[in-house]
Parts: sequence; structure tokens; C-alpha cells
Amino acid sequence: MSRRLHRERGSRVVSTISIALVLVMIGALVYILLNARAVSDHVMRNISVLVVIKENTNEAEIRRVQKILDTRPFTYSSLYVTSEQADKSFKEEMGEDFEAILGTNPLLPSVEIKVNPRYANNDSLAVIEKGLRALDIVHDVHYQKLLVQDINENTRRITLCFLSVAAVLMLISFTLIRNTIHLAVYSQRFLIKTMQLVGARPGFIARPFLSGCAWRGFFGALVANVLLLSGAFFLQENYGQVLEYDFLQARTLLVTVSFVVICGILLSLLSAWFSVRRYLNRDFNDLYT
Repeated sequence: MSRRLHRERGSRVVSTISIALVLVMIGALVYILLNARAVSDHVMRNISVLVVIKENTNEAEIRRVQKILDTRPFTYSSLYVTSEQADKSFKEEMGEDFEAILGTNPLLPSVEIKVNPRYANNDSLAVIEKGLRALDIVHDVHYQKLLVQDINENTRRITLCFLSVAAVLMLISFTLIRNTIHLAVYSQRFLIKTMQLVGARPGFIARPFLSGCAWRGFFGALVANVLLLSGAFFLQENYGQVLEYDFLQARTLLVTVSFVVICGILLSLLSAWFSVRRYLNRDFNDLYT
């Protein structure tokens, strides 16, 4: 009897570890997807629209318009650049001095607008450009259309690639967890059939198996989350400062941890239910095969 209990306990531990390893794979994929989205948004926020202001426009009027633009939903941030600041930046970047050559500074003041990620596409930017050109103090509006198009196309391709991989891995993960749970239920197949033959209802028979497998999925998720959080801390410690990126964003970690727990419990429950039903629908003699 003690040997049997020891064997069952060992089986539970092995199945829990197997579920945990599968959930690590799922959690790692979710974590990568969320961080890829964050990186994509970071890139999108660096897309800027340069609003060139007309010559001799009063600075107070420029500041007033800038405050209005800051309240618009497409604005992530804005920066007012005077003509003197523009001339200084041009000297530093290009090594040319307009004032020394022409005797005057031809560069106009401007407001650089960093757009919110959801507006970082050519259709939205075209509408924004039209609205900006309608302002009285605006001389011209510039943004890099080809760069915006390339960024959006590359982001779309990468997202589709990740989603395809995610779908395949989810299918593989469900299959692996189902096989793991099935092996755990397999040893109890005669008990399941015996209970059915004495009149027990399917729900009553399945309840202890569902409960046990749900707990295995939960504990497997806890193990997986410990490994995933350790990996995230490792990335932050070794690469966070180098890449200037926060791998420990609270929202990303919370979503990943929650998803792993929900996945572990749901996939285990579904797998247990399918396995129990399989033996309920089989003939007693078929249980020996």
C-alpha cells in the first residue's frame, strides 16, 4: 500500500514538473510578445512631426499653440526649438555655420511633436499634417513618410510571425499537457470504469480528477513563474542598463504571471476532462489495451 502511495506521489510530482516546463515555454513566449510590443511602441514614439513656424512669429504665440497641441490625443510630447537652437544643432551635426556663410540665420523656429504609437501611420499622420497646416503660424510640416511606412510594415510582419509561432506553441503545449495528464489518469482507468458500472454519474467520477489536475496545473504554474521571474531579473541585471530597457515592467510581469496561472489551470482541467471521458466511453475489455 505504501509503495503504491509512493508511486502515485511520484507520478504527481513528475506530472507537475512536466506541466511547469511546458508553462515556462508559454510564459516565455507571452513575455517576449509583451516586450516586443513595448519596444515597438517605444520606436513608434520616436517618430516625430516637425512643425516649422513662420518667421517673426511671437514666442508667446508659439508657446500658446504648443500648449494646445499638447492636449491633442496624437501628441505624446512636444519640444519648442528656437532658430538659435536649430542653428547650434546644425553646426554640431553638420559642421556648417550658416551665419558665417550667409551673414544671417535662415533656420526658422519649430515645434517637434512625438506622436502616440496608435497615430504613427501614414494615414493618421496625413490627417494630422492637414490640421497643422491650417494653423496661421505654421510655415511647413515635415515627417519621414518612407520611414513610417517601413516601420509599420516591419512591425506587422514581426507581429504576424510571433502570433503564428504562438498559435503553434499553444497547440503543442496543450498536447503535451494533455498527454501528461492522460498518463496520470491512465493508472486510474479501472477505478473510473468501476465507479461508472456501479451507477456513479460522470460529473461525480470526474470531480476528484479535475480537482487534482487543477492543483497540479496551479503548482506547475507557480514553479514556471518562479523560473520566468528569475529569467526576467537575470535579463535586467545583465542587459537592462546596456540596452536601456526595463525588463521588470510591473504590467508586463503581472500579465505574464496571470496568463501562466490561468493557462496552467485551464489546460489541466480540459486535459483531465477529456481523459476521464475517454475511459467513460470505452468498453471495460478495451481498458486492457
